[in-house]
Amino acid sequence: VQLQASGGGLVQAGGSLRLSCTASGEIWDNHAMGWFRQAPGKDRQFVASLLWYTGWTYYSDFAEGRFTISRDKSKNTGSLQMNNLKPEDTGIYYCAVMKGGTRSGHGDYWGQGTQVTVSS
Repeated sequence: VQLQASGGGLVQAGGSLRLSCTASGEIWDNHAMGWFRQAPGKDRQFVASLLWYTGWTYYSDFAEGRFTISRDKSKNTGSLQMNNLKPEDTGIYYCAVMKGGTRSGHGDYWGQGTQVTVSS
């Protein structure tokens, strides 16, 4: 599976962005699509994930209530809607296929990343 992430950009605090991830190749029903992010000088961290077959979602604490992960199976595309963005949300956002499911904590196939910058 190859993944292509898009939708990043520069936004002011309190604003919104929508990231997209298009997959070429099949995502198995028992796999999940997830989003991770990496801030400068920090480790990559989990943001949110979604089980491909059912659409069940799982969020990190900082994403719960502000971010929404979704998918369109017909287009083989996943999205991450991010609202009420904060400067600490700045980083490179990666989409990934998680073969271990929504709570595996790691990705197995990765997209190239898209930069999100939130100004204060």
